[in-house]
Amino acid sequence: MNDHYLKKLDRVTAILTQLQSKPIVRAQDLAEKFDVSIRTIYRDVKTLENAGIPIVGEAGSGYSLMDGYKLPPVMFTKEEVLSFITAEKLMQRFSHQSLGTHYQTAMEKVRSVLKYSDRNLIQHIEKQIAVFNYRPKTEDSVKNIIPTILESIAEKNQLSIEYKTVDSIVSQRTIEAVGVFFEFNYWYIMAFCTLRKDFRQFRVDRILQISKTQNPFSQEYGQINDYRRNPEGNRMKVRLLVDKKIIGHLSNSKKYYGLTEEIETDKGFELTFETEWIDEGFPRWLITFADYATVLEPESLRTKLNDLLIKISAKHT
Repeated sequence: MNDHYLKKLDRVTAILTQLQSKPIVRAQDLAEKFDVSIRTIYRDVKTLENAGIPIVGEAGSGYSLMDGYKLPPVMFTKEEVLSFITAEKLMQRFSHQSLGTHYQTAMEKVRSVLKYSDRNLIQHIEKQIAVFNYRPKTEDSVKNIIPTILESIAEKNQLSIEYKTVDSIVSQRTIEAVGVFFEFNYWYIMAFCTLRKDFRQFRVDRILQISKTQNPFSQEYGQINDYRRNPEGNRMKVRLLVDKKIIGHLSNSKKYYGLTEEIETDKGFELTFETEWIDEGFPRWLITFADYATVLEPESLRTKLNDLLIKISAKHT
């Protein structure tokens, strides 16, 4: 069997896996995934149909397996099995506690369909992989909180939550969840708050109570990154000149605080931000490397930074 037919066999098998795992699969998406023409995908689908696989759909719309059709368990390669082990270790350390039990159950099902040799491989190698995590452990007041949030997104129904702010102020909110994300050691919900009539981030461990309602979303939402990259609110432009020796340590945090432009100059890196956190969050972040940075604008940030330094100095002298 030559290389061409081996590639086709691998691709056709992968297309079958896609059909098993998704309700609708578009030819255009498959063509992009496997870097082939759409016409090639049409031929691959025809190959599956000729092999007796009942595929519903047609070119130009999408493909799916006939409802109720069952296929034998998918066989995993050795590389895929090894990736499962690594993923499991990461999930044990970084997954939210409301997802951990469900993931463990899912992995038990995956292990049950592995060949004996692959199960033996897992047993020997899993103790050789370690993931060290130094994030603070948080305890949620609500069981299965993230699955509840994800169900509300899928069903497009509002959530009712009791939320405690960083100042320990408790309020009742009705929200329309857009998505969840993990950042800086915490899980957050990005949602439209019906009380504020605006998009807000809610830290999951500060939710005291949560319940799904029967009220549908008031509008359609895009992907979560659409809202995180373009947050609503009053944003202020900030420009900093940062020493080159420290810039590498800001690679992740600078994006979080609204970096829009970065220019290297002879004196250092000139960073431009658009931030909503000019009063508290931004100056407290800036103070962690203030000895390597100069505030170019606005003047109000210099004032806030100086006031914060005076408070810190007074408290520790």
